[in-house]
Amino acid sequence: MARATWSGSISFGLVNVPVKLYTAVRSHDVHFTQLHEDTHARVRRKRVDEETGEEVPYEEIVKGYEVEDEQYVVVDPDELEELDPQASRLIDIRDFVEQAEIDPIYYDRPYYLMPDGEAAVKPYQLLTDAMERSEKVAIAKLVMRNKEYLAAIRARDGLLLMSTMNYADEVVDPDELEAPDRSGADVSQREIAMAEQLIDSLVTAFDPAAYEDEYQERVVEFLEAKAEGEDVEITAPERDTGGVVDLMSALEQSLERAKGGGGSGRSGGGRDYAELSKDELYELAQERDVPGRSSMTKDELVEALGDDAAAEAS
Repeated sequence: MARATWSGSISFGLVNVPVKLYTAVRSHDVHFTQLHEDTHARVRRKRVDEETGEEVPYEEIVKGYEVEDEQYVVVDPDELEELDPQASRLIDIRDFVEQAEIDPIYYDRPYYLMPDGEAAVKPYQLLTDAMERSEKVAIAKLVMRNKEYLAAIRARDGLLLMSTMNYADEVVDPDELEAPDRSGADVSQREIAMAEQLIDSLVTAFDPAAYEDEYQERVVEFLEAKAEGEDVEITAPERDTGGVVDLMSALEQSLERAKGGGGSGRSGGGRDYAELSKDELYELAQERDVPGRSSMTKDELVEALGDDAAAEAS
């Protein structure tokens, strides 16, 4: 059962809706532990006083703000909380806007907002239903963990989903980036038309479940095989440098490939597997549950997929 990370109220005009905040995403990253090379014993970090060299217990550590070099102001968390006690437990809706007006660059981290207690259910449902019918997104402010956040709240599947947002001055201005001079990069109308055809040929309904973290899966397979004592041969993946010699030729080949179904690596048998990249071959091997795929070279993947297709056809 998920645990709430924060509780407070949504302020909607004169209506307050008690809510609890739940993290909406879970990371599936592979985490490693630091070990000593010789003993494989776990290496732990210690908090050490720079003057005495002695370890400091966690309960004796306080927060300090450096006002000058090596001069600090000690701050108690309760003091920060007292700076704005109302806002610390209030999601204050300021405006309603069209979702299309919000550039995705401003979104940060998503949370679910759930009603906190039976008395909150009706006003929560009222706000959710009204936002679903209006198709508007609420822009709000809240204080959480001693930081003021800008947030966007929208209705989704009968629930309220809140995303913390980056402030405008936190988003890097593209003018600050080092970019090559593009004044001489003249693109012909034919090239644009070909690129549009390529885009159209790849258009499909968005299904988030269709995309998986293939690198993470390979890492887990490798670690599990190593834990079983298997001798796993690691081969460096083929890397596409991205260089384009003939743009028009590349567009034509890409379009032809997309029309033939070779781009997604999901069509049936009868194809020349040798024409696919190693990543595409590995994706097919995952779909067909080819054993030992994580340690195979490209040639081995081609052979294994060919054998699998032949066995399925027979």
